[in-house]
Amino acid sequence: MKVLACYSNKGGVGKTATAVNLAYAFAQSGARTLLCDLDPQGASSFYFRVKPSKKLKGAQFFQDVERFTRAIRGSDYENLDILPANLTFRDFDLFLARMKNSRSRLKKALKGVHSDYDVIILDCPPNISMLSEAVFKAADKVVVPVIPTTLSERSFVQLLDVFRADGVKMTKLLPFFSMVQGRKAMHGETITRLRARHGKRFLSTELPFSTDVEKMGLHRKPALCFAATRPAGKAYWALFDEVKARL
Repeated sequence: MKVLACYSNKGGVGKTATAVNLAYAFAQSGARTLLCDLDPQGASSFYFRVKPSKKLKGAQFFQDVERFTRAIRGSDYENLDILPANLTFRDFDLFLARMKNSRSRLKKALKGVHSDYDVIILDCPPNISMLSEAVFKAADKVVVPVIPTTLSERSFVQLLDVFRADGVKMTKLLPFFSMVQGRKAMHGETITRLRARHGKRFLSTELPFSTDVEKMGLHRKPALCFAATRPAGKAYWALFDEVKARL
C-alpha cells in the first residue's frame, strides 16, 4: 500500500481537484484506491456524491479501526472508495495534542485498511498543524499544487522550511505548477525562477487554468470524466503518469 497526500499550506490552489482526479485515475488504472477526505469542508466527498459520515467522529478516527472501516463508502466508480469528512474533523489537532506519538497516529490508523487498498490518497486541509505533521509522516509522497504567483511561491518556501525543521525527507515532495495562465508574464517568470532554484523537484506537468476544473462542482464528477481530451484533462492524466512513476 502506498499513501499519497495532496497538500498545500495555501488554500485555493487546486488541491482537492488534484486529489479527486488522481484518485479517479489510479482507480481507472486498476489500483484499489481509497480517497480519504481529511478536510472538514468535505469538498472531495461532495464531488463524489458521498454524504459525511455520522459515525466516525473526532478521536475515533485515530483510535477505532472498526468505526474507521465502517465509515468507508463506495463510489460510482470501480476500484474507488471514499472515506468522507465531517465537521468534527476540524478538531483533529485538539485530539492529536492529547495523544502520545501524535505524528504517527494517522499512519497507524491507515494501517487498519492497508490490505484492502493499493493506494490511499489524502485530501488535506490547507494549514500547517499537528495534522499536517502526521500527514507528512504517513505519506510516501506529498503532491503540492503551486500557483506561479508571489504568495503561492512564498507558501511553498515556507513548506520547505517546515520539512527541514521537522526532519522530513525532501524526496517526499512532488510539487507541480497549477492554474497556469500562459498569457501572464509573471506566471512564466515565476515558473522559470522556481525551476532554476529547485532543480528537478518540480514535476514537468503544468496544469492550466481551466473552467473545466471549476465545472467539477456542477457535474459532481472528476474533470477526467467529462473533459478527458481537453487541456485540463490531458494535464491530469500527465500528472497521474508522473506521480505514479515517482510513487
